[in-house]
Amino acid sequence: MSSQLPPLYLHDSMQGRKVPFVPQHAGQVGIYVCGMTVYDYCHLGHARAMVTFDTWVRILRHWKLQVRYVRNITDIDDKIIQRAAQNSEDITALTERFIAAMHADEQALGCQPPDLEPRATGHIAGMQHLIEQLIAKDHAYVANNGDVYYAVRSFPEYGKLSGRSLDELQVGARIEAGEEKRDPLDFALWKAAKPGEPAWPSPWGPGRPGWHIECSAMSTEALGCNFDIHGGGLDLQFPHHENEIAQAQGVGCAYARYWLHNGHIRVGSEKMAKSLGNFVTVRDLLPIFGGEALRFFILSSHYRSPLQYTDDALSAAQSALSRLYTALRGVPKHELVDGLGSDWETRFLQALADDANTPEAIAALFDLAREINRLREQGSELAPPLAALLCKLGGILGLLQQDPEQFFQGDNSDVAWIEERLAARQAARAARDFARADAIRAELDAAGIVIEDGTGGSSWRRR
Repeated sequence: MSSQLPPLYLHDSMQGRKVPFVPQHAGQVGIYVCGMTVYDYCHLGHARAMVTFDTWVRILRHWKLQVRYVRNITDIDDKIIQRAAQNSEDITALTERFIAAMHADEQALGCQPPDLEPRATGHIAGMQHLIEQLIAKDHAYVANNGDVYYAVRSFPEYGKLSGRSLDELQVGARIEAGEEKRDPLDFALWKAAKPGEPAWPSPWGPGRPGWHIECSAMSTEALGCNFDIHGGGLDLQFPHHENEIAQAQGVGCAYARYWLHNGHIRVGSEKMAKSLGNFVTVRDLLPIFGGEALRFFILSSHYRSPLQYTDDALSAAQSALSRLYTALRGVPKHELVDGLGSDWETRFLQALADDANTPEAIAALFDLAREINRLREQGSELAPPLAALLCKLGGILGLLQQDPEQFFQGDNSDVAWIEERLAARQAARAARDFARADAIRAELDAAGIVIEDGTGGSSWRRR
């Protein structure tokens, strides 16, 4: 059963407005997303990017589009080199460790892996080829020290994505000590080797790529010179994505047709960032809230809007997700019934078609959950097929795919003890020993177990 799929709209950062999404090749979509620089654990801001673009890919696939989803890994960078030196750790060992941690976080958040995950160190030759083309077209030059720079003023359209003019950018721009670029606006494509740093041979001498060149090279290698969607965090819009455009279009690539940017996670009045030291890692939050609650928290706000982080906000998300699972709890499994719940499904899909409006889509899920609860109280046979619909729609967002009992009860290592204490409490209540029953309830509460008494008996969940 499926409602008619409405046309998809997305907010294109280049045009600064919401536009219809039309793939360049019917039925197929190529999407490239800037991934992690793997020198530390992922924080909640990284999680937002992961979940945002995983959700976009899920939406595109639900719209019957064949998606090729590419997300890179930056595994050579100044920060990586510095962190490895601080740790007295081999660079490859450092990056492999944090790549494994990133993949574990991604799985916990319910994100499907990208179809292709190129690493910068595996595409040095492609970057060098792109740099050679830029030099040949007078968009780049080799400095006396072996660095290669992009000549920003050679690309008159520079600034069109972020809406900044060259005159604006010139204010405050300066050449740092050790740089030999001709113009303060120019940026590095290739960095000459320094003692003790990893290096690759090149036509300009041993060195390593600049950060911006890697995405232009890897995206076009994976998806071609003209692909559908380029995504990333809002902080990448300038200068990273602006530089990508200059590099790719400088050699004649049309490059990305649509640009998507997710908003920042905010802590107080500032964005969450490692540079500011105000971040909290995904792995620190998972034991407290669980991955699905973190995902729900992220999806509860529109992906382009700022999202305020507090522990209370995460607790509220956890409670809200619990209400959805409560509607599924104890409802027998059932097949979807054609036509049943079409109003909720239509509303849900229309919300997603409107630039991935996940808050409105989630609101439709809550209305559907309330109807399930109402029908279940009446003993209606319509509750199970509507619960199946709730699971189906939640699955498009990567939600509500756990067994409800598993969601509420989690780790099973102490289930036998909990059930024994519940049985003892029930026996005490039957004997009208309410003091003992209350004492057992307090014992379970201290262990983080919440007892819920109902007309059909008692159930439990973890707090």
